[in-house]
Amino acid sequence: MATTVKPTAIAVPKPRGIAKYLVWSIDHKVIGIQYIGLSFFFFLFGGLLAELIRIELLTPAASLMVDGGAYNTLFTMHGTIMIFLFVVPMLAGFGNYLVPLMLGQKDMAFPWLNAFAFWMLPPAGLIMLAGWLVGPAQAGWTSYFPLSGPQYSPLDGQTLWAISLHLIGASSILGAINFIVTILNMRPPGMSLWQMPLFVWATFATSIIILVATPFLAGGLTLMLLDRLAGTSFFSPATGGDPLLWQNVFWFYSHPAVYIMVLPAMGILSEVLSIHARKPIFGYRFIALSSFGIAFLGCIVWGHHMFTSLASWARIPFMLTTMLIAVPTGVKMFSWLGTLWGGKIRFTSAMLFALGFLSMFVIGGITGVFLASVPVDIHLHDTYFVVAHFHFVLFGGSVFAIFAGLYHWFPKMSGRMLNERLGKIHFVLTYIGFFLTFFPMHFLGLEGMPRRIYTYDPKYEALNALSTIGALIMAVAIVPFLVNLAVSLVAGKPAGNNPWRALTLEWMTSSPPPEHNFDEPPVPAVDPYGYGTPEGAAYLASGGKVALPVSSHAHGHADQPIERPATGD
Repeated sequence: MATTVKPTAIAVPKPRGIAKYLVWSIDHKVIGIQYIGLSFFFFLFGGLLAELIRIELLTPAASLMVDGGAYNTLFTMHGTIMIFLFVVPMLAGFGNYLVPLMLGQKDMAFPWLNAFAFWMLPPAGLIMLAGWLVGPAQAGWTSYFPLSGPQYSPLDGQTLWAISLHLIGASSILGAINFIVTILNMRPPGMSLWQMPLFVWATFATSIIILVATPFLAGGLTLMLLDRLAGTSFFSPATGGDPLLWQNVFWFYSHPAVYIMVLPAMGILSEVLSIHARKPIFGYRFIALSSFGIAFLGCIVWGHHMFTSLASWARIPFMLTTMLIAVPTGVKMFSWLGTLWGGKIRFTSAMLFALGFLSMFVIGGITGVFLASVPVDIHLHDTYFVVAHFHFVLFGGSVFAIFAGLYHWFPKMSGRMLNERLGKIHFVLTYIGFFLTFFPMHFLGLEGMPRRIYTYDPKYEALNALSTIGALIMAVAIVPFLVNLAVSLVAGKPAGNNPWRALTLEWMTSSPPPEHNFDEPPVPAVDPYGYGTPEGAAYLASGGKVALPVSSHAHGHADQPIERPATGD
């Protein structure tokens, strides 16, 4: 008599340690750290390219570069990598790790889609870097036509550049859909829209910008590829095309992309400032709504990048909208200052980087108002003044906020504290190095030095030397951070569940959180920024198990306390 052998399931052991971050996973926390790790690798690589640029510019004559083409490659790849492979995915990593935890959920709405969105990035990065094997892109990170067309960029690296950005853009769109669905549909009982952490609000607004603007970049890249590979002439004036079409399409995406890189950083700042000042956030609703004001206005200011080529009648509307966007940004700045006023400020590494953001971003914003003025912009267009402004916004803003976020949430992600002394050394060197690097560029621009050149008039040498010294200090500054990271991961002080005594839900679970995030459905604080209030103190004392009705000082509303029997911490 024949016997039937039933197949038995074989349990495949799950990867542990660093191995789990190198394979496919649908755990949002693993995916978040994958984003952060990959982005940090590209930050180091893009930073190396920046150091080579500054070393070349130390003297007026060519020294390091073989020719101008090699220098063109450096600034093209540096700008593209830092924007599309560092800042954008790094902030997406924070969102992936934190948004489900802040909403008290086990994962994102679409875990598989979340993983797929991340795994589009490693091949995109490899395709970008592969350009060096076939002749890299040399048309700048903006890739204006005709420079990026087949006549002036005949090598295949420019084609790979466009394909790489296509993949990155698709990844961003998938991630944005996931964030929007998660935020709108997966808030826990007791958390209204007006009780969400401000980082979640910022991620929500950013996701809307991505959905609106990124398809325009995809369309422009498709037309670029057709011009390069299929012989079309969308952008070639010799055969009836229009090179300004590319500029309009590119900047319709790329100016909102500035806020894709800034709004999540502003969300990080709202969390860090309130927690480390031990003070309720000032103007919660204004900060939340101003993100959407920035998102809307950011989509109608793209023309200010083309003041030198726009029709004169079109300049004034774009000048006005560009100046108007300073209003919601100013709302945030004054709200953060109101939060700090009278607070019990703890000058932790996270707080220092957040304060660094405030000082540097103000300078970037003020110079942005200068560039919004048509006559000033025409004079300063394509000079080093623009380079200075751009870096004060994106490095002085986004990167300082990223480091604030890393110091703030590293204990939650790893279960260990970073060393504060090394963190403060990192901050001081970064602050000094950044200011020395980019502040002198304002004066180089005012004196007329154009950007994207590797030889220059000797009269600019002193300020360029100062900028190069600052860049070298910034390179040194990253060393204590890397040492701190390596040592703390192995032997750092145990963090505990809530080392900052914060009120948002990501701190109401273990550090690092278990795979399912929470052992039981968490109870959100009625006011997630109720520091220094009886309600906040009671919530912390209960270990996040009891949320009392909020008093009239706060932004939240509740009629009855939400209770859950307290258990051991």
